[in-house]
Amino acid sequence: MSRTKVAVIGSGNIGTDLMIKIRRLSTTLELAAMVGIDPASDGLARAARFGVPTTSDGVDGLLAMDGFDEIAIVFDATSAKAHEVNAAKLAPYGKRLIDLTPAAIGPYVVPPVNLGEHLDARNLNMVTCGGQATIPIVAAISRVTAVAYAEIVASIASRSAGPGTRANIDEFTETTAAAIETVGGARRGKAIIVLNPAEPPLIMRDTVLALIGDADHEAIRAAVDAMVQEVATYVPGYRLKQRVQFRALSADEPLHTLTPLAVTHQVSVFLEVEGAAHYLPAYAGNLDIMTSAALRTAESLAARLHTTEAAR
Repeated sequence: MSRTKVAVIGSGNIGTDLMIKIRRLSTTLELAAMVGIDPASDGLARAARFGVPTTSDGVDGLLAMDGFDEIAIVFDATSAKAHEVNAAKLAPYGKRLIDLTPAAIGPYVVPPVNLGEHLDARNLNMVTCGGQATIPIVAAISRVTAVAYAEIVASIASRSAGPGTRANIDEFTETTAAAIETVGGARRGKAIIVLNPAEPPLIMRDTVLALIGDADHEAIRAAVDAMVQEVATYVPGYRLKQRVQFRALSADEPLHTLTPLAVTHQVSVFLEVEGAAHYLPAYAGNLDIMTSAALRTAESLAARLHTTEAAR
């Protein structure tokens, strides 16, 4: 099977890590263009050293590049506002877009939960790093019992948060909360992100708190364990920090005000995401889980495109 040509827009931390993953890990994708807006960026310089065609003229430069017509999939690793502009400019050309910003123009995609449902969508949104880490857990619990409320806290090293991440904090919380509900299956969702300035930098940590009614606790533990193993197939540093915890709620706890549904227990899941250190150090698990999820999505899209072409 010939490789599917792809382009990456955004030469910052996320785009550069994605470029390295495509070149190092993928047997089905070929990086045909690296796009940025800063001619002096490290991402564009690395791409040039790799022999990848580059442009510092943004999406307009991509449209003008030789071989643009052969590119089937475009990753956007810029910012939510920039993606709105990029998506509009690319729309007439029929490219498949994988959005690594919180713009959420297309459907939310979390590979082990709902990727198969959206392989024909033109624009797929990868939610956020916190969403990719925690929504699989919420979905795993939801497969066993109703989740009345789910709250996630993503703590990432300040050093791993580039300008795009910092500019998108509000979009992060809104997009992640919405995806906790629409993809994870919780009746209500809330998301919090913490930029931790500790030195040396700490590995990404994620906490999932879910309110449930009476349910089989061991079945929930088994579902969470299975989901962690599935995510780890494409993010090897994804793991549970300890056994899934359950706490019985008393009738007068304020947690009951978060949902109109009857709840009896709080489920607590503690995760750690260690990066593969393809570009940034291992503490940047937030970067790694986003680019790894995007790579898994693109490879699935490429397989679908080849199947469709073969059937014609």
